[in-house]
Amino acid sequence: MHAALGDPHRLAIVDDLTRSDRSPRELSERLGIASNLLAHHLDVLDEAGLITRTMSAGDRRRRYVRLSDDPAVRRLTRSTRPTRPVLFLCSHNSARSQLAAALWRSRTGLVADSAGTHPAPQVHRRAVSVGRRHGLDLTTAVPRSINHVPARTQVITVCDNAHEELSPARDWWHWSIPDPVEIDTDAAFEAVVDELNTRIDRLTDDQQGATR
Repeated sequence: MHAALGDPHRLAIVDDLTRSDRSPRELSERLGIASNLLAHHLDVLDEAGLITRTMSAGDRRRRYVRLSDDPAVRRLTRSTRPTRPVLFLCSHNSARSQLAAALWRSRTGLVADSAGTHPAPQVHRRAVSVGRRHGLDLTTAVPRSINHVPARTQVITVCDNAHEELSPARDWWHWSIPDPVEIDTDAAFEAVVDELNTRIDRLTDDQQGATR
């Protein structure tokens, strides 16, 4: 892993991925790396166990690159948590984005909200029940549409469809998280909470993760 990170291009790729999943095209444009050279660097990072690549749940022709959840990788890769308000976006604002905002507020004590591109009539019942088991109260949460993004807001899309439907600004982040509603089991919703905790852990070296 240390050898793979010895190249400045690969180090820049990993640094960007500590905050956000990216498609190869996004990485190429953001970092100014030619697509053929980027493919080589991604192969090296993949072989070292630093990244994984997954198919988009929206545009099946697209892949997303993310950091591996290996504890060794997490020890090597830390980023800075934003202190400005966070807005989590998904398609229906009934599960992932609602859980993300509630968990962010609980874990960080900072402001967070959520919205959707095509909001559902209500928050999914399993999101409410699984949230309750983690000390998150979603009983009064109501899905809402994303009409505008307030200034000085960190946007994080937690849905491939929403990320691909919108026109993300350069400072937006994307967390490619599967939709638990499609499986509709408590285990699928629990997996979302686990994934969100892992993402938040990567953004901080505080002690809250050890006590959750």
